Amino acid sequence: MAFVDVDPTHRRVFGRAKQGAEVGRFKGVRTLHPILATLSTPLARPVIAAVRLRRGKAPDARAAEAIAAARQAGATGTVVVRADSQFYNADVVAACRRAGAHLSVTVRMNPHDAATISAIPETAWTAIRYPEAFVDPDTGELISDAEVAEVEYTAFTGRTKAEHVTGRLIVRRVRRLDMETASGQGELFSSWRYHPVFTDSPFEVLQAELQHRQHAIVEQVIADGKGSALAHLPSGRFQANAAWLTLWAITHNLLRAAGALAGVFHAKATTATIRTHLVHVPARLARTARRLTLHLPSRWPWQHAFADLFDAAHSPPER
Repeated sequence: MAFVDVDPTHRRVFGRAKQGAEVGRFKGVRTLHPILATLSTPLARPVIAAVRLRRGKAPDARAAEAIAAARQAGATGTVVVRADSQFYNADVVAACRRAGAHLSVTVRMNPHDAATISAIPETAWTAIRYPEAFVDPDTGELISDAEVAEVEYTAFTGRTKAEHVTGRLIVRRVRRLDMETASGQGELFSSWRYHPVFTDSPFEVLQAELQHRQHAIVEQVIADGKGSALAHLPSGRFQANAAWLTLWAITHNLLRAAGALAGVFHAKATTATIRTHLVHVPARLARTARRLTLHLPSRWPWQHAFADLFDAAHSPPER
């Protein structure tokens, strides 16, 4: 199985001469608006499946189709498309279903959704274990301010009947803390913040809710980009910046492949770490008797990782 995570980002630019730069979502800030889709599995860090550069005012929901890329990469099983609330619309959901993929999308709160959530009985809520959660030694109950419930839900009922989509509404609620009660004053009634997710995935509720929260992994790819090539989009021409974005995606995927070949540690490392350990190497290449010799640093901590990468990337010489 595989997860396709779609998310946009804004890159601030300076000067009116840069093509496509507009004052959009961020008031008074001129940006270009890249969007990317990443492909990951439960055992592997994400690679970039699709990327597109757009003008600053482009709507978020114009997502690049990456499900076909996931199939070409070998995802023959279940594919789940995860996205934030800006992608919660009938066109995105229809595209996922046409491609044979499941979806897990954050829902914007509206009166219809609020009424659906309020109708969930108290007995349907299940506490979920966060790292900070603990078990009460007296009662044995899990002490956590987060709870999860699900209910059958039909989305986009305001559109034609052919566009209605039936699935599950998975709701996570977190207790809204009132700092004034910390001194010992008890609460008059509980107050909650609700986070609904619409999904048609085949997984049970706790697993599906956890998988959706892991959609944040796409932010790590964006952060990697902003720490390297996406620190700025250098050209004044839109197509040149689009090519720059594509080259960054290729480089990111090559670094991820290099990290996977170098060993377990670098398979989970960021691209910045892989560049520091395995690319920016203080080595010297010497030519002697028509042979090339690579002189690497002595007492180098990443010697074995580099050797594993080298052996995997170069086949044995032919005899």
